[in-house]
Amino acid sequence: MPQMLNSSSMFTPCGFSPHLHSAKEDDQGGLIFQDGNLASASLDALIQHLIPTTDYYPEKAYIFTFLLSSRLFIEPHELLSRVCHKCIEQQRLDDPVLDKVRIRKFGPKLLQLLTEWTETFPYDFQEERMIGHLKDMIDRIAPCDEAYWKSMNQLLQTLNQKLATLSHGQEGIVKINVAVSDKVVAFKSKPPSIQREILTICSDPYTLAQQLTHVELERLSHIGPEEFVQAFVHKDSLDGTKSCFNEQKKTSNLEAYVKWFNRLCYLVATEICMPAKKKQRAQVIEFFIDVARECFNIGNFNSLMAIISGMNMSPVSRLKKTWSKVKTAKFFILEHQMDPTGNFYNYRTALRGAAHRSLTAHSNREKIVIPFFSLLIKDIYFLNEGCANRLPNGHVNFEKFLELAKQVGEFITWKQVDCPFEQDHNIIHYLHTAPIFTEDGLYLASYESESPENQTEKERWKSLRSTILGKT
Repeated sequence: MPQMLNSSSMFTPCGFSPHLHSAKEDDQGGLIFQDGNLASASLDALIQHLIPTTDYYPEKAYIFTFLLSSRLFIEPHELLSRVCHKCIEQQRLDDPVLDKVRIRKFGPKLLQLLTEWTETFPYDFQEERMIGHLKDMIDRIAPCDEAYWKSMNQLLQTLNQKLATLSHGQEGIVKINVAVSDKVVAFKSKPPSIQREILTICSDPYTLAQQLTHVELERLSHIGPEEFVQAFVHKDSLDGTKSCFNEQKKTSNLEAYVKWFNRLCYLVATEICMPAKKKQRAQVIEFFIDVARECFNIGNFNSLMAIISGMNMSPVSRLKKTWSKVKTAKFFILEHQMDPTGNFYNYRTALRGAAHRSLTAHSNREKIVIPFFSLLIKDIYFLNEGCANRLPNGHVNFEKFLELAKQVGEFITWKQVDCPFEQDHNIIHYLHTAPIFTEDGLYLASYESESPENQTEKERWKSLRSTILGKT
């Protein structure tokens, strides 16, 4: 059914590396290591572990893991402020005369950390406070080497370009959503149909599956990794008076993607319920079954699940006479693949297969992995819960941080794949803007196609005809 949303430099060729080795002894400096891997620490100790020195730079895996999950406990601007303050203190950047030899060893490492932060979490730097901290640090070290000014300007230019690109994409999604909201159709008359039908726009299942993959990858590309954490931020157990984020949660891209899934569900149901003739409805069902199968073959599991969900909506599933004309063997196979039994065991097996294919791929076509997003959100929700719960000694559970980073890191790899299929703007425009029935509209269209079978349906049909069509 349609979904509800409850409130790459860190990768190796083999994926995210969960092991963060340290030369330090266990339980030193507030960091607790087990078998050479960081297991837990106080928040202050984790912040200190992030900060480079003249002879130390944190592993890339650690940087990504901590920057991702730390926002459960501290806002990014506050984290950067504390990092900068500690750098100033430790490198004595407030001294009237700077130690140029020391700064020339420390400066490149600081710039590298800031670069990795801006590249991986660019949305953090939409805040002026973040840019202010960044510029302040460069102002302090630049007198030792003018090259830092050049590096700083290049970093800001790259960041601004990335933010502009992401912002343009967000604006496009907003415009599409506004256009769609104006076109949601309850139910007007039948016939004539409310719109052109999908089969007049695209009659080839493989082509439509390719265009759906275009839409999925485009929308995925705008989701920042931090949105998976910020969607579930709640009160810190050590500070129950406030949430880490007092401002509105920055999850607009994630929410827009969930809305896309819901739209596709309703579009499929609308296309099936719209035709007046049983034979035409059966033809549309068989077409979408073939589209779903092609989505599965491509690795586009989100569109696959949206199509199956649309066909399983009650206004569609009740059309027994229509379904009797459909060759359902392929549909049952697809349903089996997405069966929720065993926590979606069949789907998870297929996903692992697609992920393995992606790792060993020789082309972008083989790299495509688009997960069933609702289930991914559910998995990440439970990982977030584990991350947000501190240990009895007040430490942050870094092992849980690693589990979350692995899941989100894998998603980042998938969303960065360039779609290899040629884009058909007419089809994509149709997918985004074609009018869709509301739930009531779907039921009325369904009853108009195949008469109600019991008293409850008859009463609902009568009520819908009265409220939507103004008939009695």
